[in-house]
Amino acid sequence: MTTRYLGVDLGGTKIHAAISDADGTVLAEHVAPTDGDLVEALAAVEAELLARTDGDRVAIMGLGGAGVPTGESFDLAPNLDLGDLGRELPFVARLEERLGHPVVLENDVNVAALGELQHGVGLRHDDFAVVASGTGVGMGLVLGGRLVRGARGAAGEIGYLPIGADPFDPATHVNGPFEEMVAGASFAAHYLERAGVERTPREIFDRLDADPDAAATVAQHARWLALGISAVRAVADPEVVVLTGGIGSRPELLPLVRDELAALGAGDLEVLPSALGSSAAVLGALHLAREAAAAAREELTR
Repeated sequence: MTTRYLGVDLGGTKIHAAISDADGTVLAEHVAPTDGDLVEALAAVEAELLARTDGDRVAIMGLGGAGVPTGESFDLAPNLDLGDLGRELPFVARLEERLGHPVVLENDVNVAALGELQHGVGLRHDDFAVVASGTGVGMGLVLGGRLVRGARGAAGEIGYLPIGADPFDPATHVNGPFEEMVAGASFAAHYLERAGVERTPREIFDRLDADPDAAATVAQHARWLALGISAVRAVADPEVVVLTGGIGSRPELLPLVRDELAALGAGDLEVLPSALGSSAAVLGALHLAREAAAAAREELTR
């Protein structure tokens, strides 16, 4: 029987998954929209990857999602429609029942940090932060070569930093004050306020050189992102910050963030793009799956 491992980055708009053999070698990747019932969408992605790699079964799925993992589902996950309300089983139980194998959850930016730790910036640095800016905003923090999860698994939820939108306004408590300012929808809204025209973040970046409103929108995003990174530095003091995400990975953004950090007196903090790109999260999710499988085998031998 040919056993596979599955790593999934479950985002607000897309599912990015990779399948590996028992040694961790990635055999195939697949991207699908985050549409409809997530359990069925994930089952379809798994079936597609098994068929493409001649695998008989998946031993375990490592799943990174945009929220705080509770073991049974995700908390603080406004960008995910988990469909738990009115269901007898929580998300993980429904998914395991449908797939027939274990599923282990982790925050999506945490799995990106695990990917960086195993295959990217972690090969050179023991202390770093991965800051993702896209549909939402989040952070994975590695200190001393170990992922920091916090007492409730919510370490790195920088969307809830009390900067950006009014932190005392209850309306900002769902997504968080910082996320209200820097998330993709807000990025597009800021451009709409200036230009009076609706455009996607991708379209705004594509107009950067010829459109003053686009340039001002990106500059504002860089300023707020730098403020968030400066707050992280004051608390955690990472050696390096890695920018990722649909907006954060744009190369036009990086020099602007560096300039804003210099203006904040933090110009000596190294800020880099991710060399792994979108693969960081699925590589980290695969590592999470294999780590959980190894722990289960060890438990059986005790």
